[in-house]
Amino acid sequence: MKLKYLILGFLLFTAGLVQAQVRFEAKVSREKLGINERLRVDFEMNEDGDNFKPPSFDGFTVVGGPNQKISTSILNGKMEYSKTYSFYLQPKSRGNLTIGQAEIVIDDKTYKTSPLTVEITAAVDKPTDGDNTELIAEDNLHLVAEVSKNNPYLNEAITIVYKLYVSPRVSVSNWRELDSPKYNDFWSQSIDIQQLRVENGEYQGEPYRYVILRKTILYPQKTGELNIEPLTLSIAVDVPSERRDIFGSRIYKTVNKTVAADNKKINVKSLPDGKPANFTGAVGKFDFNVTASKNELNAGESLQAKVEVRGNGNLKLFDLPALSAPSSLEMYDPERRENVNTNLNGMQGSISETYTIVPTRKGKYPIPALSFSYFDPSTETYKTTSSEEILVNVDRGPLAGNEPSGISGVNKQKLALSGDQFRFIKLDTNLRPINSDSFLGSAGFWSALILPLAAIPLFILFGKKREERARDVKGNRIRKADKLARKYLSEAKRNLGDQKEFYLALERSMHNYLKAKLRIQTSEMSKERIEALLIERSVDQQTTADFISLLESCEFARYTPASSDAMQHDYEKAVNVISTLDKQL
Repeated sequence: MKLKYLILGFLLFTAGLVQAQVRFEAKVSREKLGINERLRVDFEMNEDGDNFKPPSFDGFTVVGGPNQKISTSILNGKMEYSKTYSFYLQPKSRGNLTIGQAEIVIDDKTYKTSPLTVEITAAVDKPTDGDNTELIAEDNLHLVAEVSKNNPYLNEAITIVYKLYVSPRVSVSNWRELDSPKYNDFWSQSIDIQQLRVENGEYQGEPYRYVILRKTILYPQKTGELNIEPLTLSIAVDVPSERRDIFGSRIYKTVNKTVAADNKKINVKSLPDGKPANFTGAVGKFDFNVTASKNELNAGESLQAKVEVRGNGNLKLFDLPALSAPSSLEMYDPERRENVNTNLNGMQGSISETYTIVPTRKGKYPIPALSFSYFDPSTETYKTTSSEEILVNVDRGPLAGNEPSGISGVNKQKLALSGDQFRFIKLDTNLRPINSDSFLGSAGFWSALILPLAAIPLFILFGKKREERARDVKGNRIRKADKLARKYLSEAKRNLGDQKEFYLALERSMHNYLKAKLRIQTSEMSKERIEALLIERSVDQQTTADFISLLESCEFARYTPASSDAMQHDYEKAVNVISTLDKQL
């Protein structure tokens, strides 16, 4: 009986600990302020939640917010997460005012903050928060994520554009990225922005300047509600203060602010029923063609048959229909080519597979027609296009069906020979007799006799060195890893000096290395996925961090100039990282 109570008490205690892990609370900047001052209210949680509902703020006017701030830190090996919604309030009247409860849903449970009471007094002579630089920076700086479509079909392209809005009251002197957006369950590709350009616009009806920081194309790879985590930046903001210099000009104060775009929820619809049998996942608008380089040729010659899809859609994410041919036409594995450009309209261009076909017999051979099906999101229908049959006419060569066989009574035809089938044999020669006495006793004779004997010690020494090298497992592993690293990085080395091509080649080589070693696809190439896979393979933390750091350098180099010394340093670092990584894998 006592054991039962002990177990029950332990379970209740454990449940209490689990419940206590979630923290959601409200904080105010001041508990007493004048009616002409402003109040800041923070709603802070240590777990990410959904459906945040602020209180009604009765008795206050909301003059700023909600501003969202997300921070992640690691302390003593433990990761700590914090998310805060901030509001700036202006009291409407004097007295004791109450800030009601805010609500948030975390893991399907609703949490509420405790009500807070603040005392509002008469107006003060010098409001402390009226010209607060932190408040001014919060009110005049906004990071916005604009999504082109919130309810796309599976594999339909959407774009997400990150804009930083800055009020004319402040200016931005510098910024850096703290946390990149997470595109889990999306195929994604960033669009290069050659130069940041400041433009004039409006934010919530007020004039603002804005700059586009990032553009990304996304193709959802699963249905349902998908989440895009926010982009988080640390920005140095120059805010005017009340102080002036000796010339009467206003003195500016630099404030470091952390801003984040909102989480974006994308509801991905599944493709409708009625898919054609040959549908392989193509979504967009496409043209389909099958062409041959020539229709008439001789046996032994070759032709190229190309299966091509051209248009706008998820060109890299589906398979082309396979070409078939009669047995008398030898057909080799196709060569795939992708000529695809990615912009805000998605992938545009063409993909093709080229087959090399060699006929072996005389005759006429049909290459059957192919059909290709795709889903058009604009009309929400499936469409199918077909190619025409290609007739290949083989003029010269052995007739089909005249192969030698062991069956008697088969009519045989005499093979016509042109007479020049032995033209490669040289019939006229110019032979000269060899004087047998001229070689014996000559220098060549003694060299041929002595050199093999003298080479025996060299062969023995070479064999020992080779055995020592073979037994040197660690050294062989290092040499192999270094050779592999330089193989993958050869393209990047050729582009040293050209910043854009170098970092594109460096990023591509690192991805190709991981694809070869870990057998993962391009759609899985997120930094979080790579880090998780390396940790699973027991790669040490420093090597993993160096690899991720190199990927981030490749991304960062698209927006900022880099010197030749920096490129050389990144190349050497990549060689060392891949070499070390290969030894550990």
